[in-house]
Amino acid sequence: MATSRIYNCVLYFKSLFNPILKSWSPKLLAHHETTCISRRYSAKCPPMKGGSGAPKKVESRRLFKVYRYGGIASKESPKMQTFELDVSKCGPMVLDAMIKLKDMDPTFSFRRSCREGICGSCAVCLQGHNCLACITAIPPAKTITLHPLPHMYVLRDLVVDMTHFLDQYNSIRPYLIRKSTPRSMGQFQYAQSDADWHKFVGLYECVLCACCATSCPSYWWNGRRFLGPASLLHAYRWVVDSRDEDTLNRLCELRDDFKAFRCHTILNCALACPKGLNPGLAIAKLKRLITGLDKKPPPEMDPLKLSGGGRGGLESCIAKQSKKKKC
Repeated sequence: MATSRIYNCVLYFKSLFNPILKSWSPKLLAHHETTCISRRYSAKCPPMKGGSGAPKKVESRRLFKVYRYGGIASKESPKMQTFELDVSKCGPMVLDAMIKLKDMDPTFSFRRSCREGICGSCAVCLQGHNCLACITAIPPAKTITLHPLPHMYVLRDLVVDMTHFLDQYNSIRPYLIRKSTPRSMGQFQYAQSDADWHKFVGLYECVLCACCATSCPSYWWNGRRFLGPASLLHAYRWVVDSRDEDTLNRLCELRDDFKAFRCHTILNCALACPKGLNPGLAIAKLKRLITGLDKKPPPEMDPLKLSGGGRGGLESCIAKQSKKKKC
């Protein structure tokens, strides 16, 4: 019924406008299209002041406004301290500038480790957006602000307390659980097909920097009971692992009004993730598994395929190689 009404409305408006369009001359139509295009272009791209199309060059000397706090024991109030830094004398990344600021004031505190974006230690709030300082370029702004991650207890300056975040991550049991292993863990590797392994793409790259969790309004409101995007992304990673045998218990533990279902698909997590991941999509798939709308498919390859000992598999290959070396 609704489809027929929409179709009748389309026919009605078409009958109204067809005579008008036919009465217009081809030149008038071409002029009308050109005018519309020029209006749209001028609305999207307003002319730059000064008549030059080149972007305005920012001076190398920048002002860094940095959040400073000595901790609860110091009994001092938080404040913003301003540093003036010539960014041409340091590396291109925000972490390089932070190291220079620490040379200027040794009391300035922050976390860093790998400088490659794989440890997640140097997560900060830059210009109001969460990022990893080591892989984020210094923005082309005269004034640059640095804050600690939001919704986290500040220990000192840009160092936040990650205890609650990591406790939530540990609660999902982020490790392989086997029930039918013939021998002790670590004696052989568990087999997995290429298709089953590719299910981890977009999941295993998470470095637990907490950029996604601390940008999520649902995590701000229900941080004690809602696990947050990062923990739920890893929970989905272990649920879909073809080698894991504790899927039912994992899903039962997440069957709660808060742990997973406080995600309202705001998707700030996908915007904030410095690795380009989409925790919101993983949470949506996890919800379908929790509610029973989807089922975990059986593994394409027997995980115990390489545990055959002398009958074949990894151990037999190692034994054969050792015999060849002896000969």
